[in-house]
Parts: sequence; structure tokens; C-alpha cells
Amino acid sequence: MSNLATLKTARSLESSEWQLRVDLAAAFRLAAINDWHEAVANHLSLAVSADGKKFLMNPRWKHFSRIKASELLLLDSADASTMNRPDAPDLTAWSIHGRMHANVPQARCIIHLHPPYATALASLANPDILPIDQNTARFYNRVAVDNDYGGMANSDAEGDRLGGLLGNKQIMMMGNHGVLVCASTVAEAFDLTYYLERACRNLILAYSSGQPLKVMSAAVAEKTAQEWESDRDQFHSHFAEMKAILDERDPSYAE
Repeated sequence: MSNLATLKTARSLESSEWQLRVDLAAAFRLAAINDWHEAVANHLSLAVSADGKKFLMNPRWKHFSRIKASELLLLDSADASTMNRPDAPDLTAWSIHGRMHANVPQARCIIHLHPPYATALASLANPDILPIDQNTARFYNRVAVDNDYGGMANSDAEGDRLGGLLGNKQIMMMGNHGVLVCASTVAEAFDLTYYLERACRNLILAYSSGQPLKVMSAAVAEKTAQEWESDRDQFHSHFAEMKAILDERDPSYAE
């Protein structure tokens, strides 16, 4: 390869990574706006390498509302020295995201949050998202459930356990903890998180009425979930619109 071709390839890779940084930074800001964040905890990450093992993640204990694209950490799940560096990420972030990027290649973008309604549902004895409307039906038979919370996720073993439990699903209700959402792009992961929290809100509000739930049949719930999956252009448009709103409100996320 000529020097010019090498330079063009390098610039293309830099441009590609920068766009990934901007998208992930936007997701952090939007999580704060939607009240999905929790103090300076919780984590979002995004693979930048073909094998998914190198990824971007938020700096330790930085508030989501202030995160910028240039500040995101570039990490390697195979780098055992990561937690020994001065700019090491949060330990629970590394334990969950580092191991999942190492072992779950389809999880390109990983969102781990404690949003109020989803966390409330995950704290019930039955955390299933019952299909009572279109939003809840989107997740019918498509959510892994972790019923074995054992404290803070601060070990490789815990990250490996969560990755194995997730299997081929995109969403996990983490009992007594929160939620985890995985997707191939930030746009899809954001859209799933948005509708997951709204679905959990609808279900919690229905529960709070004290009235019996009108749960869809399995056939109707599955049909509705498949209809959601067939309309994949919507989540790209959703995320693009939300970034446009951010650009009007505070474009500093893209710095």
C-alpha cells in the first residue's frame, strides 16, 4: 500500500471513530435529559474494533450531562493493566463492559442504567414485562432476567456471568439492580432503552391502579413484537432527531 493510501485509510478510521464518539456522547447527554442516569454512576460503552474488544466508555465518575466525545476512554478488553492506570474506569464499569465486550461480540453498544421505572419493575418478585400495550409487547419473550443479584458487579466473574445470562438477547432486567441494553449501534440501543423505560412506566402505572391487567394473548404479543422488529428505520430517525435537538440545546457533546 502506498503512503498516500495508508494516510487515507488512517484518516478514514479516525473519522469513523470520531463519529462513534459523537454518537455515544450524545447518548450520555440524552440519558441525563431523560432522567435515566444516577449521580456519576452507570455506564455506556461502544465497540470500535471489528472484533468488538476495543471500545469507548465514559471516564470514571463524570456526570452524563457534561460528557464530551473527546473525553471518552478508549479501552481494550484484553488489556489486564487497565485498572492500574491513573485514568482507569470505574471498577464496576470495567467488570461488566470489559467482560461483555470480550465475550459477547453482538453487543457493540452496551447501555447499563438504573432508570426509575425499569429499576422499580426489576425490583419486583415478578420483573416480567407483561404485554399490556404496544410498548410492552415490543419486549415480549425478548428479555433475559437476572434473579441472582449478589452485590456490586466488581469482578470479572460477575461480568462473565451476566454475559452468559444475556445469551442472544439484547435486554436484561437486572433484578434488584437496573437494566442492561445491547445493540449493534448507538441509535438502536438508545431507541430500545427509551421504549424499555416507557414500557416499564406503563406497566408500573397500570399496576398502581389496582385494577386487573388486560394482558395480550401470546399470539398477539408475538405478532406485535415482530412488527416492531420489522420497522428498523424508525430508531435511526429517532436518534437523529434527538441529536438535532441536542445541537440546538447544547452542541458541546460533540467536542
